Amino acid sequence: MFKILKRNQISAKGLSEFPSERYEIASEFSSPDAMLIRSYQLMPEEIAPSLKAIARAGAGVNNIPVAWCTEHGIPVFNTPGANANAVKELVLAALVLTSRGILKSIEFVKGLQAISDQKEMNSLVEKEKSRFAGQELQGKVFGVVGLGKIGSLVADMGLKLGMQVVGYDPELSVEAAWRLPNQIQRMENLPTLLSRSDYVSLHLPMLETTRHLINISNIRFFKNGARLLNFSRGEIVETSAVIAALNEAKLSQYATDFPAPDLLGRDDMVLMPHIGASTTEAEDLCAIMAVKQLVEFLEHGNICNSVNFPTLSLERNHGYRIAVTNKNIPKMLGKMLAMFADRNINVIEMLNKSRDDIAYNLIDIETPATPELLDALRGIEGVMNVRSL
Repeated sequence: MFKILKRNQISAKGLSEFPSERYEIASEFSSPDAMLIRSYQLMPEEIAPSLKAIARAGAGVNNIPVAWCTEHGIPVFNTPGANANAVKELVLAALVLTSRGILKSIEFVKGLQAISDQKEMNSLVEKEKSRFAGQELQGKVFGVVGLGKIGSLVADMGLKLGMQVVGYDPELSVEAAWRLPNQIQRMENLPTLLSRSDYVSLHLPMLETTRHLINISNIRFFKNGARLLNFSRGEIVETSAVIAALNEAKLSQYATDFPAPDLLGRDDMVLMPHIGASTTEAEDLCAIMAVKQLVEFLEHGNICNSVNFPTLSLERNHGYRIAVTNKNIPKMLGKMLAMFADRNINVIEMLNKSRDDIAYNLIDIETPATPELLDALRGIEGVMNVRSL
């Protein structure tokens, strides 16, 4: 029976993906096999020695000590793309809110409560409505920075709105490229995209290479009066640079899902409280994906959507499986295979992949793994953990 420790409220649809006859789920366990979380801020001292994996029902993993987990051979899973449609729809709302005087006009109408005469109200509305005039999206240039699962959906949405879409992604994968409509014009660099775009929407992971991607140096490339949308991570934008650009009318509006004290109280901001993935559908999809990834790892050793381990999947047809995590150093594979050869154990199939300092192996053997064999593998210098599946 696998023990799953959950540290947040997790969608019931997701939890139902755990086979009930093999999994026990609770908010307290002394020796859990895996942990399932959302926003819980996890500290290394909370991670039990028994823990084999952590899954976050969401894309960002800044609330998980990933480096510590890597050092201890624990894969960390996330759910990229599960909330893509929810974020796309919020970006649509931001496009409209930064283009039309919707928020100000709503506040204006709320202030008409003291007027009881319909004719007087109609007259005042007609007189004041010009204050809330805006612009249409159709025909405008929409720059999408980051063309992964969310960015590609956002870009396609822009096309359907009649916008001219340009995109930039220095790390565009072949898989992501296939998802993109051919009407999207790919830009060779960020300054070129900024200089052409009436609207810029950011869809990038938070990495050291993307921190303050929009900064005081490159914000000068924006079109005068452009609108910037950030629904990725707050740290991707240098707040002081955006404030300066708004003060100088280089930018006309900034919309973000990541409010900060310096941004409050301005009419040229649309600030939301990190609600990009806050839909029932997104929470269900994130939980379902996270649970399926944990089940595949715990039962078969397969890894998909890990932020610190290599992607690896070996179909399970026959034999007995062993999963080995080791430091990515020379001669490790030879030492492991020698353990099987010395015991006349036939290796049916094997996969080995590495990622940075970690190597991971799935080994299918012809006979059941004995405790002696597993201990011998654990005794190899550089081996971090061994599991018989």
